[in-house]
Amino acid sequence: MSIERCDIAIVGAGMIGATFAALLARSGLDVVVIEAGRIDIAPCARGEGRVSALNAAAERILGAAGVWQTIRSDGACPYREMHVWDAVGGGQIDFDCADIGEPRLGYIVENRSVVDAVLTSLRDAARVRFRAPARVSALRDAGDAVILELDDGGQLAARLVVGADGAGSQVRRFAGLEVRQHDYGQLAIVAAVSTELPHRDAAWQRFLPTGPLAFLPLADARCSIVWSTRTAHAEALLAADEQSFREELGTAFGQKMGAVTACGPRAAFPLRRQHAVRYVAPRIALIGDAAHVVHPLAGQGANLGFLDAAALAEVVLQAAGEARDFGSSRVLRRYERWRKGDNLATMWAMEGFERLFSSPMPALRRARSIGLDLTNTALPVKNIIVRRAMGLCGDLPALARGPAL
Repeated sequence: MSIERCDIAIVGAGMIGATFAALLARSGLDVVVIEAGRIDIAPCARGEGRVSALNAAAERILGAAGVWQTIRSDGACPYREMHVWDAVGGGQIDFDCADIGEPRLGYIVENRSVVDAVLTSLRDAARVRFRAPARVSALRDAGDAVILELDDGGQLAARLVVGADGAGSQVRRFAGLEVRQHDYGQLAIVAAVSTELPHRDAAWQRFLPTGPLAFLPLADARCSIVWSTRTAHAEALLAADEQSFREELGTAFGQKMGAVTACGPRAAFPLRRQHAVRYVAPRIALIGDAAHVVHPLAGQGANLGFLDAAALAEVVLQAAGEARDFGSSRVLRRYERWRKGDNLATMWAMEGFERLFSSPMPALRRARSIGLDLTNTALPVKNIIVRRAMGLCGDLPALARGPAL
């Protein structure tokens, strides 16, 4: 059987993998995207799936990929305020885009909307093709390329393989890249709910002793909830009838928006901290959840993944433009050095918050509430925090810099 050849093989057609392909679509490089499931772009119920809080950096990256306007018109909901408070100690911190002269803090976007927009844009990309459904069953070093063996019997030779295949990455496993992880013993319940009072384009998060509960605004006036709690409690909540769930949810949220009046289908995913010791191997690079998974309490996971995609695209395209081997270890290590520090800093910050707010120690409870209140009144400090979270500062890829779209 003949071996198909390409410049770059991307394994995984989720938000991050598909966006990386779109950033390369006009580069002149031959790109193959391998996806285990079928590539099916079809209408589905709005608000019933996972959502992400996308910051300004992600917005610009998706703009560079040529899809942001489509995503924004497909129900992306801007949020202009964020309110965070401690259920036990009562401390509170409030963020408002007006305080930093920005029109919004970010957008709440359905993951499905991002994937559909990017995949639709790639239909007309002459140098991007898909192998789906197909799974990678092995990787083989061939010196100037990596041979990917697929479960349909095909073989593909790529100068660079990019693992964008999620937390359980097969690319990472086949490449022998070690991963360190910690299971929080929690599930995050997600659902779309209606509330008695309007969300006012604000995101809300309450820290409970069992984990954080977030209400994120949707464009149809509902909220998407992310309720992180211990596994046994989460399983009981998933098994409860709708009315019982709505009542417990409203109580856990302190009735901040009145009663929860309706709830869509509930789903859950396990929470873990995970980080690859190395992001790269010869002719192999990891991006997104394949490289790192952080606690969702600050909603930064997707934003980090988009920054990975933009940074790797910048490194690869610069090397290709200079006729250098973009799959070489020297080139790929630049990407790893660029992104690893920022990802680790975010991961450990989320870890610190999770431990701080889940601690039963009375002294820590008092300290965290005092800390929230003090930070809330220290505007320069608060503005630094929010600008960093919005992707307005730091060592950003060129595609993530510039004016908001």
